[in-house]
Amino acid sequence: KTWSSPTMSPHCADEVKYGVIDKVVKHFEDLRAKGAKIGDQAIRDLVTVNGVRVTVEDGSWGLVRASSNKPELVVVVESPVSEQRMHDMFEMVNSVLRTHPEVGEYNQKI
Repeated sequence: KTWSSPTMSPHCADEVKYGVIDKVVKHFEDLRAKGAKIGDQAIRDLVTVNGVRVTVEDGSWGLVRASSNKPELVVVVESPVSEQRMHDMFEMVNSVLRTHPEVGEYNQKI
């Protein structure tokens, strides 16, 4: 079984969304370079095509990218471990996004 979130889209103006994504990508690249953990999990993989998908040791992952056709970001999280781990990944991604005042409210949350 896999626990997956719906696609969640916090508002972010078209003029700034790609800059925000660049900063979020750099944040995760820096964490990985330092060997930092997310919760108690090491970062296993980072895919930085059109945003960032960060996967941790247990296979849970979080994705953040800019929407191609709306003034918003796209956030999806998933875990093969548990619903709680899926929520943990969302909290981790959301905590990074909350450091950027340009990122507004979500259309929905888990």
